[in-house]
Amino acid sequence: MASQVWSRFSGKRVLLLQGPVGPFFARVARALRDAGAATVHKVNFSGGDWYFYRDGAINFTGSLDDWPPFLADLLDRLGIDAILLFGDCRQIHEVAIAQARDRRLPYWVFEEGYIRPNYVTFEPHGVNGNSALPRDPAFYAALPDAVARPEQEVGATFGLAARWAMLYYTAGTLAWPFFRHRLHHRSLNMLEGLVWVRSYWRKLHYARAEAGVMPRLTGRWSKKFFLVALQTSGDFQVRKHSGFGSVENFITHVARSFAAHAPAETWLVFKHHPLDRGYTDYAALIERLGTELGISSRIKYIHDQHLPTLLGHARGVVVINSTVGLSALHHQTPTITLGKAIYNLPGLTFQGGLQHFWTDCEQQRPQLSLYWQFRNHVVEQTQLNGSFYKPLPGSDASGLVGGPPPALPLAETEPPAARPLPEAGRAGREPLGDALGAGVGVETAALPVQAVAAPPSRPAPRQGARPVDMEVQPSLP
Repeated sequence: MASQVWSRFSGKRVLLLQGPVGPFFARVARALRDAGAATVHKVNFSGGDWYFYRDGAINFTGSLDDWPPFLADLLDRLGIDAILLFGDCRQIHEVAIAQARDRRLPYWVFEEGYIRPNYVTFEPHGVNGNSALPRDPAFYAALPDAVARPEQEVGATFGLAARWAMLYYTAGTLAWPFFRHRLHHRSLNMLEGLVWVRSYWRKLHYARAEAGVMPRLTGRWSKKFFLVALQTSGDFQVRKHSGFGSVENFITHVARSFAAHAPAETWLVFKHHPLDRGYTDYAALIERLGTELGISSRIKYIHDQHLPTLLGHARGVVVINSTVGLSALHHQTPTITLGKAIYNLPGLTFQGGLQHFWTDCEQQRPQLSLYWQFRNHVVEQTQLNGSFYKPLPGSDASGLVGGPPPALPLAETEPPAARPLPEAGRAGREPLGDALGAGVGVETAALPVQAVAAPPSRPAPRQGARPVDMEVQPSLP
């Protein structure tokens, strides 16, 4: 079980910030208390946060400008030893990380799994482009052989994720009088929940409209198409850890390079991200590019086709820094990353530039032994078996199972220096513009349930009584 992960926080005073939509952080709080954490505190930033974590939470109702001094006072007053948060590029979390670094305070970041679909990421010092994982292939090649950790299948999570999202955004809307700044990386209103309804409708539509695509991709087009895995439009990986700034810029760049350099008998297939289905549609852009570049008969836009099957039949895979790239390496499919990715290593990904990838990709196939050394290390050091959206059978209170060995240190007190972002391209590629900043909508006020504009002073707890912030009962089972 994942209890060995939480045991490293035994005796620590832990602060939880914003988590994924749903009751996951309430479950984590329970697991931390079960593991002996001295205190567990949680800050809510919106009605959505509050809905899933009510009892004993601190409801921050100020603006983004109010957050740095509020947090500094909170860290001092509560004597926090470690911070846990979801996503390291949200503005509220960038503030927290900066203060943690200044104080040499350990912080840990949850994120969607590097290894999909059965893992979530839990890593000190940052994730994705901010990860402290080594970037030297020699490090992984020198590791002793490791036996892959058994993993439990997560199964379908879309229904629960959609339910939690709709509840989260509805609560975020209805609680606006109390949380007027609603600090979150997406717009918090009930219309946001309707996006999931549109997503489900589109899923049904694409299943009918694209019914004949997979037989062609696995038949006469097999090994003749390049698969381009699109990321979500709001993905900080695109905005913070690439030079593109938007998915549209990435699509345009790849299509132009393909038209100029790819063999005439090859196809370019763009695959939409399933979680972005309700938000965006790039059909008009891709159709226009096909016409402008004279490749209309060689360009395709697909949605919910089976990804492992596509990877097995693609000649090559193009990503910014999506975890689809790791899946492609698993299938030994030549892969190129155009952004900052933890797996962009010589011996794993193509290193020659996009204009050469179209013709030379098969000369740099992933080295299978290096891939397994890399994958096993990533799983052992950063992955927890499970999902944010539903607990696994046999799990601890967090809903997760397995985890890094308990011998690993809590965290180095000195987080590694940030690595410079590589140019938007290796040989032959030009930077495509500045990455977008991480915009958040901000609104606030004060909930009748312990909403505060600043941490209130409290009388000392009675002997044997737990401080109010430790009473973190989940709002949902």
